[in-house]
Order: sequence, then C-alpha cells, then structure tokens
Amino acid sequence: MTTITPSERAAAQAYLRLLESTQAVLTDPQLAPYAGVMLTHPMAEADEALRAAGLAGNEDRLLRLVSSLRSSPTNAWGRTG
Repeated sequence: MTTITPSERAAAQAYLRLLESTQAVLTDPQLAPYAGVMLTHPMAEADEALRAAGLAGNEDRLLRLVSSLRSSPTNAWGRTG
C-alpha cells in the first residue's frame, strides 16, 4: 500500500482532473479546436500541485499515487460513495 501525503494526494487528483478534462475536450469534435484554451487552467493547476508535492519530474511516483487512488475504496476525489 502506498502512503500518500496531503500534497501528493492533491497532485494526483489534479493530474486526474487534467486527464479527464483532456479526454472530454479531445473526444468532442466541437471542443477539440479549443483544447489549448480550455486546458490551460487544468494544466496550470496540475503543474503547481506537482511542484508543491515535489513530484515534478517524478512520473514513476506520480503514476503509483494515481494508481493507488484509483484502486482505493474511496473515489479519486478522496470521498466515499
């Protein structure tokens, strides 16, 4: 089991939000042309959270944290149900 600090959890959650936002934008043909504009905020949020958690450049640790969040009994946002 991976122990996750609050800043690491925030970084993993920001990464997941970016991933889900990217998928939503790029799968909608009407939104895809605006992907750069629409994803600016989620990218900035994820970058800042990764830096704050010391995960910038540590993709291995980040992906282990994301995997741990996705496989935990709580959902990706840290709440049950």
